[in-house]
Amino acid sequence: MSRKIGMWLYSNSGGDKIQKKIVKALNERNIETVTGINLRHAVAKNGHILHDKLKVDKLDLFFSYNAGEQTQYQIFLYQALNRVIPMINSYESFALTEDKFQTSFLLRQHGVATPSFKLCHRDDGEQLKSIMKKWSKMVYKPTDGWGGVGLTKIESEATLDTLLPFLNQMDLRFFYVEKFLKYDNTDFRIDIVDGEFVSCYGRKASGTDWRTNVTSGGSIFLREPDDAIVELAKKAAKVCGTDIAGVDIIYDQEREEYVVLEVNGIPAFATPEQEKMGLDFNQRKIDLIVEMIDRKTKQ
Repeated sequence: MSRKIGMWLYSNSGGDKIQKKIVKALNERNIETVTGINLRHAVAKNGHILHDKLKVDKLDLFFSYNAGEQTQYQIFLYQALNRVIPMINSYESFALTEDKFQTSFLLRQHGVATPSFKLCHRDDGEQLKSIMKKWSKMVYKPTDGWGGVGLTKIESEATLDTLLPFLNQMDLRFFYVEKFLKYDNTDFRIDIVDGEFVSCYGRKASGTDWRTNVTSGGSIFLREPDDAIVELAKKAAKVCGTDIAGVDIIYDQEREEYVVLEVNGIPAFATPEQEKMGLDFNQRKIDLIVEMIDRKTKQ
């Protein structure tokens, strides 16, 4: 085969079956795929990045798609690799979407609605208190978290006073907070691949939590988007430079508009259980990814 790519895709929740389908479709296009390239087990030596004697930097493309097992070492090599071969997603877009402040800042610069936000220095507690009085409710977000981990709803100045010492103990250099929006405790997850709409489904917070993330107890339900939501998601994905994106959108009941909460660079495929309930977008997503890899490795 004339072209060879590397892949690291999550194997749980049906990921192993997804990988086999991608590999098969790429083989049919005369593209060889080396799977299981976990950069945790790679070394950089004499101008090459080696994984089991494979020179990863000599591949035609590397497709990294595993959110749950990323380490700082892998990300460091991810950045180095992207200087010499194409990546999906690029390191720049990956790093951007991993940082909630940088994402929100860039989206706002391009006219994409997001919740009001503030980034402040850890010693600027008084500024946080003044924002609290203005917003009434806000959400503290780790800039690099995912799956709803670390999100903290702050509903009073007393809660803020309790939280600040804890955050200071974590030696954080800055705090990122968003205004808590009035919404119906559901969101839209829009999947975009290569600028094309793939799917939409909804997530609903449990009765004991306000977060819609499945890892935080939220549940998935079938949901149809309208054109405005799809176009908003496409624009957000384009602004962030993502080849693949999962855009989380809610309806702000006070501003009466759709708002982008987050752009995820590694949105999951539908699990076998979710496919049974009617989420049937996996094949379309696979087809678009394969087409994109084919195009990028021809360049």
